[in-house]
Amino acid sequence: MKAKVYIKHRQEILDPQGKAVLQGLNNLGFKGLTDVRVGKYVEIALDCASVEAAHEQVKDMCERLLVNTVIENYTYVIEP
Repeated sequence: MKAKVYIKHRQEILDPQGKAVLQGLNNLGFKGLTDVRVGKYVEIALDCASVEAAHEQVKDMCERLLVNTVIENYTYVIEP
């Protein structure tokens, strides 16, 4: 199985990297952009007995190491 984890700053948290990317895109002539948020993507290969076990393990990984839950949100998908 494979887990795909998407991590980004909470909406209320300032994202200076996103602001820099937004400014760069505007400087390159891209119009109509109002906001850019930059996040992280983590792909994890899993050998679990069931999809339910994979969900439990990935959630635990996220909350214990991969995500700073004070300032970040995450979502993930499990693929066979």
